[in-house]
Amino acid sequence: MYICREITELVTDYLEEHLSFGERLRFQFHLGMCRHCRAYLRQMKMTVKIVNRLRGEAFPPPLPPELLQRFKQWRRR
Repeated sequence: MYICREITELVTDYLEEHLSFGERLRFQFHLGMCRHCRAYLRQMKMTVKIVNRLRGEAFPPPLPPELLQRFKQWRRR
């Protein structure tokens, strides 16, 4: 059986289906016993879902140097 720290290290492999059959069974067994790890897995699934949605969105263009300079001066005040 895994401990919680091991689950957090294996969650990416679990989600990407890179665990062996035995590792996957042990992982799932631990999830059945540990509500904290189940919550962590749900959070990771949600994070992956959100990041995948963002991939299609364009990033805004960089700020003009003049605007950045004005912001830096404003912060110094």
